[in-house]
Amino acid sequence: MSKNPKSGAETAASSSNFIRSHIEADLAAGKYVTRNWSGKPGPASSHAGAAADPAKVRTRFPPEPNGYLHLGHAKSICLNFGLAQHYGGACHLRFDDTNPEKEEQEYVDSIRDAVQWLGFDWGANGYFASDYFGFMYEAAEYLITSGNAYVDEQSAEQMRASRGTLTEPGKPGPWRERPAAESLGRFREMREGKHADGTMVLRAKIDMASPNINLRDPAIYRIRKATHHRTGDAWCIYPMYTFAHPIEDALENITHSLCTLEFADQRPFYDWLLGKLADGGLLARPLPQQIEFARLNLGHVVLSKRKLIQLVDEKHVSGWDDPRLPTLAGARRRGYTAEGFRLFAERIGVSKADSWIDYSVLEDCMREHLNEIAERRIAVLDPLKLIIDNYPEGRQEDCFAPNHPQKPELGKRAVPLTRELWIEREDFTETPQKGYFRLFPGNKVRLRYGYVVECTGCDKDAAGNITAVHCQYLPETRSGTPGAESVKVKGNIHWLSAAQARAAEVRLYDRLFKAAHPGSGGRDFLLDLNPDSARNITAQLEPALATAKAGERFQFERHGYFVADSRDSSPGMPVFNRAVTLRDSWVK
Repeated sequence: MSKNPKSGAETAASSSNFIRSHIEADLAAGKYVTRNWSGKPGPASSHAGAAADPAKVRTRFPPEPNGYLHLGHAKSICLNFGLAQHYGGACHLRFDDTNPEKEEQEYVDSIRDAVQWLGFDWGANGYFASDYFGFMYEAAEYLITSGNAYVDEQSAEQMRASRGTLTEPGKPGPWRERPAAESLGRFREMREGKHADGTMVLRAKIDMASPNINLRDPAIYRIRKATHHRTGDAWCIYPMYTFAHPIEDALENITHSLCTLEFADQRPFYDWLLGKLADGGLLARPLPQQIEFARLNLGHVVLSKRKLIQLVDEKHVSGWDDPRLPTLAGARRRGYTAEGFRLFAERIGVSKADSWIDYSVLEDCMREHLNEIAERRIAVLDPLKLIIDNYPEGRQEDCFAPNHPQKPELGKRAVPLTRELWIEREDFTETPQKGYFRLFPGNKVRLRYGYVVECTGCDKDAAGNITAVHCQYLPETRSGTPGAESVKVKGNIHWLSAAQARAAEVRLYDRLFKAAHPGSGGRDFLLDLNPDSARNITAQLEPALATAKAGERFQFERHGYFVADSRDSSPGMPVFNRAVTLRDSWVK
């Protein structure tokens, strides 16, 4: 198993899959010659003679700017950009902004930021569906005049009723055979804003009896009198996504249009539309081809955009970047790394069949990368006072801890030792069970990087709660000296000087849902929320952590990997989020 997360290109190239085989077969057959791509949207035929950015393989990542990217998008980003890099091609970032009622610049900015954070760059190949609205309108008029589209004035309910079912064919509506000139006139009236929303749509004229319900005259344009985030009020009709998407691919000379499996039934329409427009001379061949792969199905999360919006709007989480939310913004704030995501994409691979990936696979990828990059620090999350009774009051000495045990070149740091220390409450008990090797009366343990101590007892308050533990240290057993091994012990605990440690807020995050498949069986997915998914504590941290900058990651020894929160940390006062524990705590 690799210990070094791959770059984007290496991730795509690291293992064979059916998409790579498809691409390599196309390259071997010379299906896509190097095209001269102008880098400007428009009909493919208009690019002849341009010399910029030639590529035989061209993919795209086409998010809708109506929400934040989630973990499933990370797989698609790594796949599309990684394949393009591996084959010396290009990947476009294209925003499918065909629904003006739900799109915002905030989402555009967050998507760009997430793609770049994952380590990919689209260069000059950044586009919007709205770049092509003019061409799409011309394409729609061509379909009307060529007898391949018509304006339907039925209500949505009437169209739904006449569409048929999976076992019964649809029935032609009253407007299906209206003359092309009449449909063209109506369509232009729609364009001019003469009709209200929902009163008519433009439909492709294919086959109402087709066994594929997506070919039963799908709607391709509808009236939406809404202000668009880029085009303003220039348009009051907008193309449907299934109409816009293939045209965008063709205009950008996309060679391999990679979609998830739910779009497989849409591929016949994709091919029908591009074929009709190519026959009419509006597009150039060879045309893009759609290839479907299995989407990411990850346990213990929900990736439905509707459900994510519900979690945010109903304040079950603190926002789109809540570290528990399966958005890339949330994962980044939690301390997950781009390299970890690329390793995850490599590890799960690409397949044609749906399957479920356990969340622990993602966590293991993050652990693997964080183990490589995170310097070690000491934190006591549940502090209990330990008093070394025979250690001189007022004395302080430095013990030295490695910044990274596998990277000696990073050196060591001083950890001050004093008479009173903080230890973890779980590191002391009065009545030890079998196999307990930490502090209890009469037992000896090593203070990590320091001395061996022998526990002598504890103090309690009036309610019987333990308030302090007492011990004696053995001066000849300091770590790194000849006497360090003179006393053999089985227990080794971490500690901090009570005088020098810094109190800080630490947030212990866990999985947002306690069920592997939230909402399965028709259950309300909110009932599966994990009540212990977030816990805020005041911990004691070693002095070196006081200067941690927002976004810096560390391994807190024994506890896991933590990051200084990017939103709430301030100079000298970091707030830490737990990214992932040292080992899987969900193993049954």
